[in-house]
Amino acid sequence: MPDRPTGSAGPGNVLAVTGLSRAFGAVRAVDDVSFTLAAGGSLGIVGESGSGKTTTARIIVGLEQADTGEVTVRGRPRHGRARGRAERLARAREIQMVFQDPYLSLDPRITVEAALRETLRLHVPHLDHARRIAELLDQVGLGTRAADALPRHLSGGQRQRVAIARALAVEPAVMVLDEAVAALDVSVQAQVLNLLADIRADTGIGYLFITHDLGVVRSVTDEVVVMRHGRIVEAGPTAEVLAAPDHPYTRLLLESVPRPGWDPDRIAAARRALAAG
Repeated sequence: MPDRPTGSAGPGNVLAVTGLSRAFGAVRAVDDVSFTLAAGGSLGIVGESGSGKTTTARIIVGLEQADTGEVTVRGRPRHGRARGRAERLARAREIQMVFQDPYLSLDPRITVEAALRETLRLHVPHLDHARRIAELLDQVGLGTRAADALPRHLSGGQRQRVAIARALAVEPAVMVLDEAVAALDVSVQAQVLNLLADIRADTGIGYLFITHDLGVVRSVTDEVVVMRHGRIVEAGPTAEVLAAPDHPYTRLLLESVPRPGWDPDRIAAARRALAAG
């Protein structure tokens, strides 16, 4: 269990995850995972492939069902599958997800404006859609000239901005970003991360970053949860955890980042020692 708690459920938390577990056959992809996200906060869930971080995110959003445990948003538990269209839409408005590859989540046949209008028509039909679309495009730094573009005519960074605008359209309490900048060039990553920081400052939205990139965690999160083999091995304020990690796995993740003097053989030996227990 982590030595530094990420907080407890309470009125200051927009999201509380308690005792989540999910097994696929004999594999426990998520094993008794608990954490909270403060209102307007930014929490990173970090780990390598197979750590359980993406399955945890999919459970929170509602794309997977937990075997045990509870997800609470704004103090309201999200029990089981949503019953009926109205409840599904209400849950979607609370938590939105932005994926690694926006091209796969955007309909290649429709323009940016049509994609945003479709979301608004579904969730807020009585709103002035033209005005809201202009606001959203401005909010993500695209401007109205992008409204008529098809996804294939946009760069990767622009497509990701469209995906973020679509998520923001319903004014969610939490945005889950699953490796949302991993496919972008480093300079574009920085632009999108700065954009997300500005949006959080302006709106008070809570972010849940799912990533393997400790640089992303360091730059945009307040708290961090480190997962390995489906379990949380360390958690706490990002600056504290990355400056003085308690768990050998967290230290291994930090040491695995290439830098001057980096020795891959030493990292491989440390990984073998950790696997051996």
